[in-house]
Amino acid sequence: MKNVFNALLLILICSCGNPKLDREMDSPLKEPTKTTSEIKKELTDKGYEIFDYVDEETKDTVLMQQYFIAFLKSGSSRSQTKEEADSLQSLHMAHPGRMYELGYADISGPFGDDGEIRGITIYNTPTLKMADSLANMDPMVKAGRLVIEIHPWWAAKGFPLR
Repeated sequence: MKNVFNALLLILICSCGNPKLDREMDSPLKEPTKTTSEIKKELTDKGYEIFDYVDEETKDTVLMQQYFIAFLKSGSSRSQTKEEADSLQSLHMAHPGRMYELGYADISGPFGDDGEIRGITIYNTPTLKMADSLANMDPMVKAGRLVIEIHPWWAAKGFPLR
């Protein structure tokens, strides 16, 4: 489990870009981005845990935010009929989309093997309690087919996946 978790963190960290939080966007048609100070104030006002540092190489301010990674693991109740399992799967697939639309989840997806850990969702919420509550709203979790294991995770704000 620890090796899977460490490998996932390494993949997520290595897939990030390099944000320029204090610069305006290139296109005159787009609104300017917020300054690091504005973003920090907005996040702290909403209750998010953050810190920042200056990248020695680029001299850019990197703003770190706490997110929550929910590991979806195989649950003990996996004896549903095919029809029940198919229905739950349909409802389950809609859950992360709704979380994304509401701004609570940033990325979600299954693992490519058939191991105990079935997938992840990264929740963008100010508290562990909120992320846990949202993750446990998943119909597969409610049915016991999946269980949730959540860990706090720090990532640079604005770094895109590539």
